Amino acid sequence: MSPTPASPGPVRPLAEINDAIRALVLAGRAGSEEHEALLAEWLRATVVPAA
Repeated sequence: MSPTPASPGPVRPLAEINDAIRALVLAGRAGSEEHEALLAEWLRATVVPAA
C-alpha cells in the first residue's frame, strides 16, 4: 500500500491571501491567472481534511 501524500498546507495566513485577492479585484484583475491561483490557495487553506 502506498503512503498517502501530504496535502500542502497554507504557505501564508488566510488574511494575507484575502488581502492579495482584494487588491487584485480592486485593480480590476479578477479572473486573471494570479487571481485564480490565489483563490485556489485560499480554498486549500480553508478545507478541513476528513477524519
